[in-house]
Order: sequence, then C-alpha cells, then structure tokens
Amino acid sequence: MTRIGFYSGTFDPVTLGHTDVISRAAGLVDKLVIGIGVHPGKAPLFDAAERARMLEAEARPIAKASGTAIEVATFANLVVTAAAEHKATVIFRGLRDASDFDYEMQMAGMNGAMAASVQTVFLPASPGVRHITGTLVRQIALMGGDVSPFVSAAVAKLLKNKVA
Repeated sequence: MTRIGFYSGTFDPVTLGHTDVISRAAGLVDKLVIGIGVHPGKAPLFDAAERARMLEAEARPIAKASGTAIEVATFANLVVTAAAEHKATVIFRGLRDASDFDYEMQMAGMNGAMAASVQTVFLPASPGVRHITGTLVRQIALMGGDVSPFVSAAVAKLLKNKVA
C-alpha cells in the first residue's frame, strides 16, 4: 500500500522552513503532495503558478535524495478535502513554537472530525529554521533587506526580481 502524505501552505515564498518540513515529511511517506492554498481573499506576492514552479524546483532535489515521489498541486477548498482528493492518509504540519501548536491542535481536531481516516502528523521545525515565516521574508524583501539566510539562492533571486 502506498503511503501518501499532504503538506499544505501558501508558500509565498518557499522558505527554508518549508523545505525542512518537506524533507522530513518525504522520509515518512512514499508520495508527498504539496498543496498550495489558493484563496480569493488573499493577495500573494507570487501567483499560484509561480509558487508551483518555485516548489517544484525546491522539492526536486528532496525527492531525488529521499526516493519519494513529490507532486505539487493547488487547492481552493478545505485542506482535509484536498488531502482526501489526493488519497492522502496523513496531513503534515510544521510547528515552530507553542502558538503554532495551539492553532494546529485545533485544526487537527476539526480535520479529524470531518475526515477521521486522515491523520495529522506534527513535525517540529529544526532549530535553525524555527524563526522563519513567509510573512516576515516577504516583508524583508519588500523593504530591500537580505533574505538569503531564510530562503534558497534561487528563491532569493526570484524575490529580488519580483520586488525590483
């Protein structure tokens, strides 16, 4: 039986924190679907297609190193619904701190009530990336700061071009 996991986010932009979770989640499943949340009420810096290309490029070496198939998809519905549509039995969530834990526990409970067959697995962020958030990376980039400690060189270049 193929173990399929689902990891969702806005990925605007893809940070080293995201790739940390992707790498560790890939080691736990046969296939990992990375779901890009698309919500009409949000105005991301990168559009969905740009984020998908970014994720595919960042995930490619992780897939190769782990031997795990990684797929990138967009979704505009509930995470638990999107996970089920991709036949995932596990939703991966990264945790940076206690506030993430409190929020994610509530989400896991709600998701479990809606789809008991889909489990949530929390992956604590590695110490070197715990402080990274996509929101802060965007703010730093928009204000002309150096984002290189928080994203890959390729993503830093994309950010620089986007805000120029």
